[in-house]
Amino acid sequence: MTDFAQQHSSILTFEGKRYDLDIFSEELKELVRGMQVADAQLRMHEDTLKILLIGRQSLANQLNEHLKKISPIVQ
Repeated sequence: MTDFAQQHSSILTFEGKRYDLDIFSEELKELVRGMQVADAQLRMHEDTLKILLIGRQSLANQLNEHLKKISPIVQ
């Protein structure tokens, strides 16, 4: 997780500084919530990308095994 939204009892840590969320306007609180959602979505998509990479590597391994039985074209 980035240092963006470490919320502990109404404390926001952002870029190494701590802020009291209780004094934030609703607009600022909404920005914080938006950043938290964005962070969660990024983590989810990073996990999806890892799964896709593993699947792709498995397909490449299977293709490689099958291609061992076939002679390549020599130019």
